[in-house]
Amino acid sequence: MTAGGDGPASIEDVARRAGVSIATVSRSLRGLPEVAGHTRDRVVAAARELNYVASPFAARLASGRTATIGVVVPFVDRWFFAAVLGAVEAQLGRAGYDLLLYNLNDIAGRQRFFDVLPVRKRVDGLLVVSISLTAPELTALHALNVPVGLIGTHVEGFLSSRIDDVGGAKLAVQHLIGLGHTRIALIGGDTDDPMRFTPPLYRRNGYLAALADAGIEVDPALEVLGYFTIDGGEAAMATLLDRSHPPTAVFAESDEMAFGAMKTLRKRGLRVPQDVAVIGFDDHDAAELLDLSTVRQPVYAQGATVARALLAAAGGELGPQPAIVLPTELVIRGSTDPAHTVF
Repeated sequence: MTAGGDGPASIEDVARRAGVSIATVSRSLRGLPEVAGHTRDRVVAAARELNYVASPFAARLASGRTATIGVVVPFVDRWFFAAVLGAVEAQLGRAGYDLLLYNLNDIAGRQRFFDVLPVRKRVDGLLVVSISLTAPELTALHALNVPVGLIGTHVEGFLSSRIDDVGGAKLAVQHLIGLGHTRIALIGGDTDDPMRFTPPLYRRNGYLAALADAGIEVDPALEVLGYFTIDGGEAAMATLLDRSHPPTAVFAESDEMAFGAMKTLRKRGLRVPQDVAVIGFDDHDAAELLDLSTVRQPVYAQGATVARALLAAAGGELGPQPAIVLPTELVIRGSTDPAHTVF
């Protein structure tokens, strides 16, 4: 029952009932030593009579901690980021931390975030996912004076967890070359995109390295943007098929673009892989269902690993700043080799 009979009791109600200041109530209920025993007993009795429950958020502020980790993503509506967020949130929940999400979405949102830094004094640590950071952005993050973790890239002095995107992409293209393909298309992201989303920057390098190692000349007409979406992959594949010399194989920098490419091929009456082989990157939840060859990356492990390191740093366990590189794995299915079909 509250002092006024309506709604939950407040700390002001407890202070009035005990005849002390709000600060004394706070110190008494937090067990701090600078309160006389009889005063503490009076405050505790008043709180019990009023069924007062202290606000966890207020207690966090009083301790100088927020028990919150900020997470910054370039896009929130794509499979990879949803999977990472799920992994991070699970680790934070076990530790009693909240997640504060910032979705940049576009270049204006990105500029606004780094100009204003709305996380200041609101988080005990910050995680930035798959963004290649500029020098001014790095300076801004250092100025927050909280631990910072990165997924998808590494910067000296920050925690990080990532995969070898170059090596994984190279593995995918080498698989296609090993099957006898020489006209291998790339469906990817925009390396000049001002958002500086990291996978397009690295996976294209792996594609080019595999071609160079095999002595295959690069054909710019075989590189088409798919923007990391199913619709983008569908449109990109249509463009490639309309070329005067279409490809016999496609490496898509994400499984979602590969799904779109396969959709177009089937609309055109072409067989996968007999007419055009397709390989993706990620091992999306639907990749096996669609019999897609791919490069499996440990998405959950990337999020969980850096979240644990960030929680340790936020809790005062400084130690070395780990730069963790997790392995990728080539998964061969029927979209490149009928002998490995899952059907």
